[in-house]
Amino acid sequence: MIPPFRLEPLGTRDRSGFECGVAALDQYFWTQVTQDARRRVTNCFVAIEAATDRIAAFYTIASASVATGDLPEDVTKRLPRYPTLPTVRIGRLAVDHRFQGNGLGTAMLADAAYRILHAAPAVFTLLVDAMDDQAVAFYEHHGFRRFTSQPRTLFLPMATAEKAWLQSGGGWIAV
Repeated sequence: MIPPFRLEPLGTRDRSGFECGVAALDQYFWTQVTQDARRRVTNCFVAIEAATDRIAAFYTIASASVATGDLPEDVTKRLPRYPTLPTVRIGRLAVDHRFQGNGLGTAMLADAAYRILHAAPAVFTLLVDAMDDQAVAFYEHHGFRRFTSQPRTLFLPMATAEKAWLQSGGGWIAV
């Protein structure tokens, strides 16, 4: 059983104790994320363990677009023929090694989808660039699909995320 967490924007909280085991993600979180957020190129959200007030996980999201022609025909057949569609990209998602394997990554993914579903700008899909095959498998488990031309870039139509959200009664399920 995972301990209770609260999900919130990063703010000015100390990040130095966070370690997910992927050097590039740890380094970004320790040194760069607040600058990116201050420059408004990303938003960062964290899971805080209630008992210790320690950061257990984080993700970043930013606006992006996807070329309509890069999406599979079964996804675009009922869409307008715009050259690009609005999307949100999960730039990074990581769980501290002390909390891995307990579903916290899935909870962070659900929080990102929820925030995007309830955001004012319309967004067609959620994008993610997976770092490795394990990350690809994680996202595919949750209904993301690969771009043919970019096998580590995956997408999840927001309509699919919304359907999964509603079917689960406000939680997250693998679609």
